[in-house]
Amino acid sequence: MTSRYIARKIPLILSLGFGTALFVACENDLRDVEKLANIQQEENVNISKDVTVTYSDSAVVKAELTAPELREYPDSVGLYEFKKGTVIRFFDENGAESQRVKSDYATQRPKEGLTEFRGNVVITMANGSIIKTEELFFDEKKNIYYNTVPIVFDLKDGRGSFQATSFVSDTDFKKIDGQNMTGYYIPSNSQQFPMMGR
Repeated sequence: MTSRYIARKIPLILSLGFGTALFVACENDLRDVEKLANIQQEENVNISKDVTVTYSDSAVVKAELTAPELREYPDSVGLYEFKKGTVIRFFDENGAESQRVKSDYATQRPKEGLTEFRGNVVITMANGSIIKTEELFFDEKKNIYYNTVPIVFDLKDGRGSFQATSFVSDTDFKKIDGQNMTGYYIPSNSQQFPMMGR
C-alpha cells in the first residue's frame, strides 16, 4: 500500500539547550537548576496542521485520513501521533465511502502496521451500523480490528445490537469474535451471527 501525503507542513524541532546560569544562594533556585540539569534533550518532532493523508493502491484510493494536527517522531520507530483526534474514511472499489472511524486520539506505527484509536471511538458503516468503544486497534498485516475493553455493536444488517468485553473482527465486521457477548440477535439466512468466545 502506497501513501500520498498532502498537508501544509509546519516543522518544529523541539530541543533544550543549556547555557550559563547565575546562582543565588537560595535553596529553591538550586533545586530548579538541578531539575534543569537532569532534563534530557527531548526527541525531535515535526508538527503539521490540517492534515490530509490519502492511501491508494494501484492508483485507486482506499482510505483518507484527516486530522487537525499530526506529530511525527522521526527519532523513534516511526510514530505518528494525532493528539487532537482523527477521522479515517474507507472507500469501496467504486469510490463510495464504506466505513468511517473517528476518535479523540490516535497513533500510527507504519513499520509495525498498527494503528491505535482511543477516546470516543465510533465506527460508522455505510448501511447505518454503528460501533462504539474507548479503544480500537487496526492490525494492517492481519487485516483485523481488535480491542481489550467493552464495545457496543448496533448492526443494521439483521444481526441486531449486542455488547462484548473485547473482540476481534475482520475489517467488514462480518466475522466478529467477542468475549462475554450479550444482547439480542435477529436471525437472517444471509448474515452470519457473531461467534461467542474465542
